Amino acid sequence: MAEVKGGERLEQALRQIRDKVRKGAEVRVGFLENATYPDGTKVATVAAINNFGAPAAGIPARPFFSQMIARESPSWGEKFAEVLMQDDYDADAALEHMGDDIAAELRQSILEFSGAPLSPVTLLLRARFPTREGMTFADVMQARHDVATGDHLKKDGTLKKKDQTQATNPLVWSGNMLALVDREVK
Repeated sequence: MAEVKGGERLEQALRQIRDKVRKGAEVRVGFLENATYPDGTKVATVAAINNFGAPAAGIPARPFFSQMIARESPSWGEKFAEVLMQDDYDADAALEHMGDDIAAELRQSILEFSGAPLSPVTLLLRARFPTREGMTFADVMQARHDVATGDHLKKDGTLKKKDQTQATNPLVWSGNMLALVDREVK
């Protein structure tokens, strides 16, 4: 009968791997609690409204986050297994790397999103307030009025020079939401 030797070393190696893997618990990716716009608005709130929409406010769903998860998540398990091996089974390091990858996928989803177009009022506000800074509710109401009456248009129906904008990605206005995609390992 054959005799197997070295089982103790294998068991020790497996215990070490087990202990490394047990350390990490989870990685969170998205818009974390402390992410806010300069006015204090939570980025997670704005992202959720964009993703799911707010029909009562006339905001259509722009499911950049949901679509990214549906598209990318089937490969995350396999990717994590590879990253875990590359990181010598250090779960915290592997979760950090996976979080970086998923955050990059989310940023790409924001940049490439091309769903429901922006309303004329939003386009007008973007032209008048390229970074959103200083924009008030009164400005929103003025833009609504100008669009309703055509006051933002020249006689030929094109936008007045001061009301033109090139920024038409519905998810990128000030760049804050894009810049504040983050991840953390807990």
